[in-house]
Amino acid sequence: MPEESTTVDPAGLPRGSGEATSAPGLTIMRFGLLAAAVLVLASCGAATPKTPVRRAATTSTAEASPGSSTATPPATTGLPVPSFVVPLTLLPRPADLIPFRRPMTPTEGIWHPAGRRVEGTRAVYETSLIPPGGSQPAGIAWMDTSLLRARLYSGSESPGGGPHRYTAPVQPSAARSLVAAFNGGFIMTAANGGYYTEGRIIDPLRAGAASLVIYADGSVDVGAWGRDVRMTPTVVAVRQNLVPLVSGGLPTARAASADWQQWGSTCGASSCAPSVPGIEHQWRSGAGVTANGALVYAQGPALDPLQLASLLARAGVVRGMQLDINPDWPVFATYDPPGAHGLASASNGRKLLAGTVHGPEIFFESWWARDFITMSARHATSGRAPG
Repeated sequence: MPEESTTVDPAGLPRGSGEATSAPGLTIMRFGLLAAAVLVLASCGAATPKTPVRRAATTSTAEASPGSSTATPPATTGLPVPSFVVPLTLLPRPADLIPFRRPMTPTEGIWHPAGRRVEGTRAVYETSLIPPGGSQPAGIAWMDTSLLRARLYSGSESPGGGPHRYTAPVQPSAARSLVAAFNGGFIMTAANGGYYTEGRIIDPLRAGAASLVIYADGSVDVGAWGRDVRMTPTVVAVRQNLVPLVSGGLPTARAASADWQQWGSTCGASSCAPSVPGIEHQWRSGAGVTANGALVYAQGPALDPLQLASLLARAGVVRGMQLDINPDWPVFATYDPPGAHGLASASNGRKLLAGTVHGPEIFFESWWARDFITMSARHATSGRAPG
């Protein structure tokens, strides 16, 4: 199946189809060298985000009902409570979404829990919405980043440049805390952006590129590189893909542009042969952050860029980006194994949308060569998830 692709115009923004340039990977062996790289990357400039995003806490100890905002202390066991155990402030459960038109189904826009409980409460909620002007439902997932920590897994094809410590398949040690996982972005020759992970720059980070950034404490942010997000000593992963899709809580002008090809080359209505013209309304996926720090993911089978941006904005996203497109690549799965520390697996996983080509099994396949993001339960006392 052909991959999405873009070219760049003189301003460095994606236009039409073609290939983006990349550079060889750079290995950073010591913190001193990493700090030097930080200074170079930061030279692109950065400004304080216009909409502050709450960073997730790194410790948790308690249970709370889905609608509560603060976890209560654990029940008394007669044993001393370690001093490093602190109450966890949970994000409030998301409010149901208003459909873009009269609901076509009774459950449209209504959140329902998905995946295993974390510290006794739900960390993921899902719903569906018909996008404006559309006829097929798109899936939306909301993730509480105070309960979940993100990790970037890298593939041999995307981004390449391995070997990588974190790559498919997800190992049993990580599966014990895995709650959800979802696809990354374009292959790097088409992403018009960079990739940084495990102390190495696989492809140079580009100023202005839409970036999903993961920090050492597992928190995650999304924004334009050099404006909303930038390199700091606490950044452990950066995944760039094209330009921002949502900014300031609204679809960007580029999202609304009639030149939809700038958002990647698509498959045809029923074929992905290179000779078949692509279509505007195709499988697309995207992610973004809300003002209080929740992470939102959306995917749908017949979306144009503006519809994807509108779905993210309706779910409260203040800064968002497009991820993978075309039938073979978008995938979001949650896992609900028996027991608090049961192993996530294909057998206890569930798709966000039934129509996706791949499902919860794909992240456990050793041949899977694409990057993806996992969301795992934070450890009850240290804020670290096993694995």
